[in-house]
Amino acid sequence: MFEDQLQAVQELLTTNEKFRQLHDQYQAVKGEIDSYGHSRDQFSLERMKKQKLMLKDQMAVLLNQHTS
Repeated sequence: MFEDQLQAVQELLTTNEKFRQLHDQYQAVKGEIDSYGHSRDQFSLERMKKQKLMLKDQMAVLLNQHTS
């Protein structure tokens, strides 16, 4: 995620609380998706994927503001 802007991401993780919270939430949802077993229905998996994308979009907005 944002591999081409790692330095800016690191700066935001240390200086921007909102970005750090979004990043932590993103990592938590990503972890849930990665450890997804057959114990959850497809609807729950799709909901988590959408949540992950929404968090990534919000982080992208902050990152673009930071680098502009």
